[in-house]
Amino acid sequence: MYRHMIALQQVARRSICSSARRQVENKVPKNQKVFQEDNGMPVHLKGGSGDALLYRATMTLTVFGAGYVVYELVKAAFPQKKD
Repeated sequence: MYRHMIALQQVARRSICSSARRQVENKVPKNQKVFQEDNGMPVHLKGGSGDALLYRATMTLTVFGAGYVVYELVKAAFPQKKD
């Protein structure tokens, strides 16, 4: 049993250590340069058109949600009379 455990550990170690590693480009310096640039743009919009789209969608949902809450509060404050 002990021999089998040692053999399994060696096989597992060999397959992990001998696997080829992917070379990943470090994008942090490029992103730091973009986000630290002083161009008068808010940082939450510096990511591009995707960030602008998410910002506008969030603002739209927030405004409509706040409006709906006010509508429901007014409707609850002035209930309709039953005949």
